[in-house]
Amino acid sequence: MTLKIMLDAGHGPNTPGKRSPDGSLREFHFNSRVADVMRAELEKYEGVTVYFAHEQLRDVPLKERTDRANKLGVDVYVSLHANAGGGTGIETFVHPKSSAKSREVAKAIQAALIKATGMVDRGVKTADFHVLRETDMPAVLIEHGFMDNAADLPKLKDDAFRVLCAKTNVKALTQVYGLKRKGAELVENNDVAGHWAEQSIKKAIANGVMSGYPDGTFGVNNPMTRAQFVAVLDKLGLLDRGTK
Repeated sequence: MTLKIMLDAGHGPNTPGKRSPDGSLREFHFNSRVADVMRAELEKYEGVTVYFAHEQLRDVPLKERTDRANKLGVDVYVSLHANAGGGTGIETFVHPKSSAKSREVAKAIQAALIKATGMVDRGVKTADFHVLRETDMPAVLIEHGFMDNAADLPKLKDDAFRVLCAKTNVKALTQVYGLKRKGAELVENNDVAGHWAEQSIKKAIANGVMSGYPDGTFGVNNPMTRAQFVAVLDKLGLLDRGTK
């Protein structure tokens, strides 16, 4: 299948007020990082094209964002945010008149994020937000935690948490839309079938940790270089731990 996804890092680098009370975090820095990781992960799947509604150097007006999504005819619109105003936890929004697909996507993302992060589940809610109302396709808006909450703020500033949220959002999208990893066909190669590590190799390929060679083999007995080892650690997210 083919799937066009619009990722919207909410607000912009200079949006007034969209920051933590102590000024240590601008919401756009969280939102845009999650969007970057999501795009990198989504592009590992067959038939997926990712667009950004936001820009790094200016605050893109909401109408411009939704007009672009509608003009491109994207299949799903995902708006990424960090919350404020008192409270804690994660919540996902759809429009009050949303489609069944919007609700399906929202429920999948909300459930996956709560399971992955262990944060307070504020549920799937409805709101008349512009990006939910003016989009012609299924659309959701995700609030990944509260910038003005003492427990949530350190997580929002932690790059490992940002990566976790991004990868979890992607996992939910791949499940809803039945996306297939690029190179997944390599799991059936003749040097994998019957090997003692066959099931582990299949899991590694399916999750994008490792892939095979252009000749259609996995190379079960090939040695791993230091560069390949570091690349595997990066795909597992182990190099992101402790990065600010």
